[in-house]
Amino acid sequence: MRILITGGAGFIGSSIQDRYLALGHEVTVLDDLSTGKIEYLNPQTDLIRGSINDEDLVQDLFRRRKFDLVSHHAAQINVRYSFDDPIRDCKTNVLGTLTILKAVIDNHVGKIIFSSTGGAIYGDPEVLPADEDTPLQPGSPYAISKLTCENYIRNLGRLHGFEYTILRYANVYGPRQIAKGEAGVVAIFTERMLAGKPPVIFGTGENTRDYVFVGDVVEANVLAMTKGNGGTFNIGCGVETNVLEVCNAVSEAFGDKALKPERAAAVPEVERISLDCALARRELGWEPKVDFVDGVRMTVRSFGVEVAD
Repeated sequence: MRILITGGAGFIGSSIQDRYLALGHEVTVLDDLSTGKIEYLNPQTDLIRGSINDEDLVQDLFRRRKFDLVSHHAAQINVRYSFDDPIRDCKTNVLGTLTILKAVIDNHVGKIIFSSTGGAIYGDPEVLPADEDTPLQPGSPYAISKLTCENYIRNLGRLHGFEYTILRYANVYGPRQIAKGEAGVVAIFTERMLAGKPPVIFGTGENTRDYVFVGDVVEANVLAMTKGNGGTFNIGCGVETNVLEVCNAVSEAFGDKALKPERAAAVPEVERISLDCALARRELGWEPKVDFVDGVRMTVRSFGVEVAD
């Protein structure tokens, strides 16, 4: 299968790249390398350096490569940044996605897998864990942009006949994670400790997220290649983990080298979230396999840290 991964030099996209290549597929990556790293790319991968907003480049690429599948992961992912510059957030996430969708339609691509957000799209639900029928209350420009993209995909998929699967990720962590945005808290804490700086906890540290290991997310993307057509699926663990627990897990991995966290004023963010992934279990045959503490240890080790026993 000929596959395009947008944002494929990034944390999640490059991990999916490795798995698709291992399965024998032909992989092309479109990435402007603004946050992605060329060293994450496999030598078998063909890198096209450029922006998803460059319509001429995108259309030419699709015409020449005749892709069977698009895995769309290129995005502005920083929730807090989206408040500071909602226009850029929209240009990248919404207009960039529309550029990709137009190329999908014009070049008769069979399917697109879209990486959406389960960590932000539901806001602060009254009932946890949140399933896919939970009322959507996007509380940030980032979450609004992802929901807008979902709606474009559903609408244009029906009109033009391409298949799609939408995956709403919880907070993904693991090797290659970048220390940007609240979703990167494991990497943020790790990088600070490596630099001899204490981790910073905003507010009480009791706000919770659902953390899912990148390897489990990769497997969801493998299953979505052939399953889940027309569906939207939460991809998480269904467990609330607060920031204090994350900090403790990272500190335990560092052992005696861990630094005591500092406190800072609270910032506006979702208070609590976890995802019900029963639909993904039923329809994709997917479930998370990596325990959070084990996943944190693997992540910290990937930064070159000798993890404590």
